[in-house]
Amino acid sequence: MRLVFMGTPDFACPTLRALIAAGHEIAAVYTQPPRAAGRGMKERRSPVHELACAQGVPVRTPARLKDPAAQAEFAALAADAAIVVAYGLILPQPVLDAPRLGCFNLHASLLPRWRGA
Repeated sequence: MRLVFMGTPDFACPTLRALIAAGHEIAAVYTQPPRAAGRGMKERRSPVHELACAQGVPVRTPARLKDPAAQAEFAALAADAAIVVAYGLILPQPVLDAPRLGCFNLHASLLPRWRGA
C-alpha cells in the first residue's frame, strides 16, 4: 500500500518502523520543521525525521499545511492512505480528502475525553 506517514516525536517512530517492516511503500514522511533545542540552541530534527532519513524515506517539513501549494504537493503523492501519529498540526480538509482510503490517526490518549493531550 502506498502511504504517507505524518508524525514528529519518539512516540511515532515505532509505527513508522512497523509500516516499513510490513513492506508498505512510504511515499513521504511529513514531520515538524527542525527546531532550536539544547544548550547551544542548535536546530534539531525530530526523531521521526531522523528515522525517515536513516531508512531512505523522503521527508517534508512544512511549517503549515493551509497553503494551497502544500496541499497540492500532498495530493500529488497519490497515497492510498495517510497514517498520522502525533504530527502536531491540524490537517485541513483538502489534506484529509487527498488519500484514496483516507487518513488514519493513532492517538496516545482516550478520545475525545483527552484530546489535545
